[in-house]
Amino acid sequence: MEITTIVLTALVIVGLFTCFVVVQQGTIAVITIFGKYRRTMAPGLNLRIPFIEQVFRRISSQNRSVEMEFQAVTNDQANVYFKSMLLFSVINEDEETIKRVAFKFIDEKNLMQALIRTIEGSIRSFVATKKQAEVLSLRREIVEHVKDQIDAALEEWGYHLQDLQINDITFDEAILKSMAQVVASNNLKAAAENEGQALLITKTKAAEADGNAIKIAANAEREAAQMRGQGVALFREEVARGMQNAAKELQQANLDTSVIMFSMWTEAIKNFAEYGKGNVIFLDGSPEGMERTMKQMIAMNKIVDDKK
Repeated sequence: MEITTIVLTALVIVGLFTCFVVVQQGTIAVITIFGKYRRTMAPGLNLRIPFIEQVFRRISSQNRSVEMEFQAVTNDQANVYFKSMLLFSVINEDEETIKRVAFKFIDEKNLMQALIRTIEGSIRSFVATKKQAEVLSLRREIVEHVKDQIDAALEEWGYHLQDLQINDITFDEAILKSMAQVVASNNLKAAAENEGQALLITKTKAAEADGNAIKIAANAEREAAQMRGQGVALFREEVARGMQNAAKELQQANLDTSVIMFSMWTEAIKNFAEYGKGNVIFLDGSPEGMERTMKQMIAMNKIVDDKK
């Protein structure tokens, strides 16, 4: 009797302990009876039928993350290597959602394998339509494409894609070198174009300055020539006025006016000797030469008077 009592007491105690189930915060417990879904348990202390109701799985409603590394091929046959981080969670704590999460996959490993392969396949299909030069600038487009493609599938599984971060995109070493060469050549081209533009502007400004200088010099020369002409004209007027006055005085004194021309001739000879750049002036200093010169000057004077 005592042994039976002890056994029964032990069974009661064990039964009492198995009646209680503690569910952690952020977790939903899925309960089955003989393998069939029965109900869910919320976080906290819960009661169950001992030995009949079993905790099939505990589903976490918290955010979960996983890192992925995989390779894709672009439209121009370049290998692209991705490093990304996936953040996902259960859609909500509704009973139907928890049932889908608990029974869609055999275990957690199969879920993660399907999730990762689905995302990798979506990114590979997108990258296959792009060229290698475009991939680096399409991070946002890749993420949006993945979300559009797998949101429906994840919802069917009871999950929601919170975020997909593409942390790194790399290429083969040969492609990286060629891309660096392209960037370097483009920089050199831009530098050459800028240098050419600067040289063109410099030469244009210099040509404009030279043109302006020529214009200024030409204007100055023209004004100088005009002033010289005006000076010569004034000089000639003064000479003519002086000769006219001198001729009147000679006529009043009954003297020959050819003396004026002779004096002009001697003045001209003096100026030639004083300001000329030559070393020798050939003159006929004989009386016959002077007489001949006077006759030529008188004849020229008469021709001028006849024209007047």
